[in-house]
Amino acid sequence: MNLIRASVSALRRFMAHGPVLLGLIFLIPSAWAQEITFQFDPAQSRVQFTLGATFHEVHGTFQLKGGTLHFNPASGEAGGSLIVDATSGNTGNERRDRRMHRQILEDQKYPEIVFTAQHISGKLAPQGTSQMEMQGLLSLHGEQHPMTLTVPVQVNQTQASAEVHFTLPYMKWGLKNPSTFVLRVSDKVSIDVHAVGRLSSVAGAHGPSGT
Repeated sequence: MNLIRASVSALRRFMAHGPVLLGLIFLIPSAWAQEITFQFDPAQSRVQFTLGATFHEVHGTFQLKGGTLHFNPASGEAGGSLIVDATSGNTGNERRDRRMHRQILEDQKYPEIVFTAQHISGKLAPQGTSQMEMQGLLSLHGEQHPMTLTVPVQVNQTQASAEVHFTLPYMKWGLKNPSTFVLRVSDKVSIDVHAVGRLSSVAGAHGPSGT
């Protein structure tokens, strides 16, 4: 009799709380079940570069124009672009910058530097830190180059930020050598991207945005 009463009591408790528990069980694996979108915020993002040179390093910045990346966590399929304003390049030296724009970047012909995502792998946590790997194409000076980037991502509710560091062999990719008779520079440039934006997911998915 006691066993029957205990079983009935347990059944009643499950009937009261079971649907909630089951909902949580099914919700957790589907936190990023649908396509995720990352909308960049140019005002909070920045692109910095460092070029090794004789006796010193050259430091500069570019402005982010904007862009949106999207991907499916299940398949890894990705799309969208990150767009950098090539005409905004600034090292703080007017003569050097004028030469960079006219002779090296030729940004009157190629005003944008664009990274287009093709595939993203890694598990994106709904909150906190994750490490993703992103494959895509970088369009620079009229040519496209395949790239694979390691992307640490920090998610805080609906906002996300990413810090990306990589090196570009710009001379190998066809850009002119900016060296002079006196000043010799490296054939590679280091790039640091601090990207900030908003995460969202398509209708029916459960992500930080709650959509």
